[in-house]
Amino acid sequence: MDKVVASAREAIEGLENGMRIAVGGFGLCGIPQVLIEEVHAAGIEELEVVSNNCGVDSWGLGVLLDAGRLRRVIASYVGENKEFARQYLEGELEVELTPQGTLAEKLRAAGTGLAGFWTRTGVGTLIAEGGMPWKYDSTGAVTTKSPAKETREFTMLGETHEYVLEESLPCDFALVRAAKGDRHGNLVFNKTAANFNPVAAMAGRIAVAEVEELVEPGEIDPHDVDLPGVFVKRVLALTPEQAADKRIEKRTLTETQEA
Repeated sequence: MDKVVASAREAIEGLENGMRIAVGGFGLCGIPQVLIEEVHAAGIEELEVVSNNCGVDSWGLGVLLDAGRLRRVIASYVGENKEFARQYLEGELEVELTPQGTLAEKLRAAGTGLAGFWTRTGVGTLIAEGGMPWKYDSTGAVTTKSPAKETREFTMLGETHEYVLEESLPCDFALVRAAKGDRHGNLVFNKTAANFNPVAAMAGRIAVAEVEELVEPGEIDPHDVDLPGVFVKRVLALTPEQAADKRIEKRTLTETQEA
C-alpha cells in the first residue's frame, strides 16, 4: 500500500514517447512542475497532453512546449502562452479546443469507466457540427478539422432539447500536484488546485501525484480527502524548496495613496 517513490525519475517510469497524459492545474495554480521538468529531462517527446491550458512561456507545460516535445494538446484555453499560439497557428502543433466543463467531465468520465456522455454544451456550434481547425500548415491553411459528433434529442421534465455525445478521455499517465498526501495516495488539494487535478488523476491509467506535504496514513481526516488513493498509483514527496517554488501568472499592482 505504500505508494511513495524515491525520485521523480521513478515516478514517471513507464512514460514513453507518443503517450497521452493528463496534467492537472489551472493556469499556474496546482501544476505538477517537478514531474513536468522530469519528463523534459527524460527526453520524452511526441506527447499528447490533456490539460486545461499549456502553462506559460518556460513554465508549467510551457517547458515541454518550448522544447518541441508536444505533438497534440487537448485544452480549453490557449491563455497567454505566446509560444502555444504560435505553434498552433504555424502548423507545428495540433490543438483540440474543448469547452472547459466538457473537458473536466471527459476526464472524470474516463475515471469512472464511462465511454462518454450527453451534454447540451456545444449544440449548434462547430463543437457538434465539426469543422473546428485542429491543425494548420505553415501557410495558415487548415489541414485537420474536427469531425461532426453524434447528436440526439432527450426529453426531461417535459422539455425536449438536443444533446451532443462527448467521448471520455482515458490517458496513459496523469501528473498532478496536491497540497497534502499520505502514503496510500489519498490527496488533499488547496483551493483552486482542486479544479482539474482530481479529474486528471482519475483519467490516468498510472496517476502520479507530487505532494507538498507527505503524512502517514490516518493523519488526513477522511472527510478532508479530495481524491481517494484508489485513483493514485505513485506519490512523490517534494522537498520544502520544491514545494515553495511557485509562480504568479499575472501580477497586478495598485498604487497606494499617501494619507
